Amino acid sequence: MPVTAPPPASGRVRRSLTAAVVTALAATLLSVVPATTAQAAPVLLSQGKPVTASSQEHYGTAAAGAVDGDLGTRWSSAASDGQWLQVDLGSSVAISQVVLRWEAAYAKGYRIELSTDGTNWSTAYSTATGAGGNETIAVSGTARYVRMQGVTRATGYGYSLWEFQVFGGGDGGATLPGGGDLGPNVHVVDPSTPGIQAKLDQVFQEQESAQFGSGRHAFLFKPGTYDNLNAQIGFYTQIAGLGLKPGDTTINGDVTVDAGWFNGNATQNFWRGAEGLTLNPANGTNRWAVSQASSFRRMHVKGALNLAPNGYGWASGGYIADSKVDGQIGNYSQQQWYTRDSSIGGWSNSVWNQTFSGVEGAPATGFPEPRYTTLDTTPISREKPYLYLDGNEYKVFAPAKRTNARGTTWANGTPKGESIPLSRFYVVKPGTKAATINQALTQGLHLLFTPGVYHVDQTINVNRADTIVLGLGLATIIPDNGVTAMKVADVDGVKLAGFLIDAGPVNSPTLLELGPQNSSADHAANPTTVQDVYIRVGGAGAGKATTSVVVNSDDAIIDHTWVWRADHGEGVGWETNRADYGVRVHGDDVLATGLFVEHFNKYDVEWYGERGRTIFYQNEKAYDAPDQAAIQNGSTKGYAAYRVDDSVNTHEAWGLGSYCNYNVDPAIVQDHGFKVPVKPGVKFHSLLVVSLGGQGHYQHVINDTGASTVPAGTSTVPSTVVSYP
Repeated sequence: MPVTAPPPASGRVRRSLTAAVVTALAATLLSVVPATTAQAAPVLLSQGKPVTASSQEHYGTAAAGAVDGDLGTRWSSAASDGQWLQVDLGSSVAISQVVLRWEAAYAKGYRIELSTDGTNWSTAYSTATGAGGNETIAVSGTARYVRMQGVTRATGYGYSLWEFQVFGGGDGGATLPGGGDLGPNVHVVDPSTPGIQAKLDQVFQEQESAQFGSGRHAFLFKPGTYDNLNAQIGFYTQIAGLGLKPGDTTINGDVTVDAGWFNGNATQNFWRGAEGLTLNPANGTNRWAVSQASSFRRMHVKGALNLAPNGYGWASGGYIADSKVDGQIGNYSQQQWYTRDSSIGGWSNSVWNQTFSGVEGAPATGFPEPRYTTLDTTPISREKPYLYLDGNEYKVFAPAKRTNARGTTWANGTPKGESIPLSRFYVVKPGTKAATINQALTQGLHLLFTPGVYHVDQTINVNRADTIVLGLGLATIIPDNGVTAMKVADVDGVKLAGFLIDAGPVNSPTLLELGPQNSSADHAANPTTVQDVYIRVGGAGAGKATTSVVVNSDDAIIDHTWVWRADHGEGVGWETNRADYGVRVHGDDVLATGLFVEHFNKYDVEWYGERGRTIFYQNEKAYDAPDQAAIQNGSTKGYAAYRVDDSVNTHEAWGLGSYCNYNVDPAIVQDHGFKVPVKPGVKFHSLLVVSLGGQGHYQHVINDTGASTVPAGTSTVPSTVVSYP
């Protein structure tokens, strides 16, 4: 971040069922019919999954009633033999049991069938003497699809099931448990907890300047009201309310980020977050002076919000989503900021790039002066999953997808979405091996990473549709021996959120992949989302990765990420933390909302997929390029910060900025910040390039359009393009 550039003049003012019920039901069913290979603590895979049937008796007995965990709903078929019910588990997993809870109309003869593709089936169990009631069947096999194929009815009615439950085993029959405690680095408090302020202060003292330390913390506040608190939030610290809505948890006080540790410079206030709280600031204004990788989600500030540090020093944030700020947001010295799907009382000041989409109360587009870019709605959004308390039970809420969204999800009450018991998550704690994490995924469990640092010696493979991988307290994954840290299959609805991937010292070809090469499935109805997932190459030690993020799946949403090749810290140098490419997008219809990508040796972002869209982009070119030859790109001087491939016919982007600070060789010149094909369907809005204090220059903004930054000399003045072409 610009730690040496003078602040721009315009940036100054003065400068379902509970887990207990499901578990009890499973135990009851297991006791009714002995299964010779029954496993302890089976993991329920089928609940809430897509389900189809050969027929339906009448309205109110649809197939979904048999996999919803509700003993008051059921599926019933037409009154003829040979009807079936099948569930799609999302990906192939090891199956250990099937439980049938029959209504009075049961099957005397039926088969349990397995399939990996939905076309070719094998029989795992068959009977002609079914007894009805509750039947538990031990099966063995790997399947994505599981079917109850009726053969003979026992009554004159159709087949009718209260519940059709599929359970997964583990490797060699060992099953990993879901749920459990959240570990020592999650601090759960309620209004009666003694010493809350002292604990907040202790952790802040540890984390205030620990930019590359190993400490990780999450403060989770149970619903209620907390008086006279000032929660100062340092590195790798998350503070969140445990209510379903922000109004459930109120702090009469502040959640503060300032920059005293760095002499009033907030450009390195990274890796922290606040979520799901209502604040009544002590003096009417809450201070949140952050830069990249710091999220402010589902927050209600009953007052104003100041985004600058004390003294109005430099700041380089930032991101707000699904939040309401009753008063004015004071941007002050923030160089760039993106606000999405929120409600604000007003906004003051613009520096380089302030972008809004779906924000009630946002200023109108004024770019290039004032530098506001405003979209009335966000075309597609789905908020980040979060942990909450339903009574005394932990659940994760997965918000529903919205189209053309405007304002918060919670303005009219309870947000729409799905609640998933913690019992369906494997709670990952420091020291857990990658093999165990993958076993949990194979069993059909979601993942909840507790705060900590995790070394993985094999790729974490997320192969099941709708899997949630949620991190608390900036949980950090480090790939060892050059593996890719995480790969997601080309399936619907995977949700990755709240963690950091830190490259290891052995070069990884990639760090995060969404879909394999040539992915082509349509995920428009249920896209994969990546939210508050950050990538780091170097800084905490030597790290290398050829490409940080590859998006092969169609329709993916990247909602707030910082992909960073480190420019300071340990293990930093042109070849020491070599990382040629930041983000490469091959999938079609991919949307990025809040894309921060910086300092890569070659292209920071390359886009090959059709109909891609980006709302807000922030970039800095690599500070440490040794000379012009090191970044020569054929006959082109420098690699663009954002390149759309010549094969692309349709692409659109709003609110983009690229900055250079070539402090090793200030004579370096970039031909342009942005490179795109000249086609009617390729449209860019509100672009700028900036030379930070004359440390290198851009000849143009986009292609051959836009003025050079050379006339500004050492003055940090942007060159802008309102629209292209």
